[in-house]
Amino acid sequence: MSILEQLGIKHPIFLAPMAGVSTPELAAEVSNQGGLGSLGLGASSVASAREQILKTQDLTDCPFQVNFFCHQPEPLDEAAAQVWLDYLSPHFVHYGVALPTQLKNLYPSFLSNDDYLNLVLETRPQAVSFHFGIPHAHQIQALKQAGIITMVSATNLAEAQAIEAAGIDIIIAQGVEAGGHRGLFNAAIDGGIRTVDLVTLLTQHCQIPVVAAGGIMNGQHAQRVMNLGAVAVQLGTAFVQCKSSNANEAYRKALFSQSCTQITDSISGRPARGLVNQWHRLVDTPNRPPVPTYPYTYDIGKQLHAAASQQGEQGFGAFWAGANVGLIRDMEAGDLINQLVLEMTSH
Repeated sequence: MSILEQLGIKHPIFLAPMAGVSTPELAAEVSNQGGLGSLGLGASSVASAREQILKTQDLTDCPFQVNFFCHQPEPLDEAAAQVWLDYLSPHFVHYGVALPTQLKNLYPSFLSNDDYLNLVLETRPQAVSFHFGIPHAHQIQALKQAGIITMVSATNLAEAQAIEAAGIDIIIAQGVEAGGHRGLFNAAIDGGIRTVDLVTLLTQHCQIPVVAAGGIMNGQHAQRVMNLGAVAVQLGTAFVQCKSSNANEAYRKALFSQSCTQITDSISGRPARGLVNQWHRLVDTPNRPPVPTYPYTYDIGKQLHAAASQQGEQGFGAFWAGANVGLIRDMEAGDLINQLVLEMTSH
């Protein structure tokens, strides 16, 4: 059975599940046009996640995926956090706010309990994908028994082989060009493999289907990786500009006015690619101390951004974007899917 038949979709185009940016409306527009829409639910509470899934199901009868974070939960290292806060202190002072005194674990892991699993089993989306790692064996088994297709991001061969060994259905090959968080299982190990090379590597060594993600902005990019063995492509940055995304006006404007991106772990505590801003210019200096534990670091980053934006400074925002953001086009989701299909079939 082909990937299109397995997922029940018309075109081999997935919307990347971007937590904080994806919406039921955007997911439904992609799905209704024959692609695989998505909801990035890693930053959502169970109640919010349920609401988003049900709303998407109201907006489309077509398949879509939901996505969760599978990072290994770690306690906050209080000493490391204090060093980091001291280092960022001048920026908080500059914007007239006190340093945070309590840090929240903003994003629970799918591994921590079965609340998200039970939600997926209850609402039955076509597919569920995972970032930063692999679910527990009993979670994978429950999803399989429910007939829900499973997908996990891999950034190197070792991760992909672990995904296949765990019984996951599909590998999302996330090249280093991808915007947003790297899907690293271990944040300290990043091979930095380009999408085309990763697809080539994984299709040579893995038996399960590989979907290419990272830096894909048009049909020519898509066709190139599919010619290398990818069964489908996943795009995120290209869709952030859509009116139905949750990106704010500053983010949208930056996507069309900047073309340089860089990876940093300063914002969240995990490596992620975004438009070059104050984090890259002012924080990522050679004498920067190590970042504290994810996602506690993200709480600090969000508080600094909130303080700066109150003063009209958007440079501490997390404007995630892929390496080919300079090729972004001003198009709504349905039109973009149509254009991608046209480009993929007209070469």
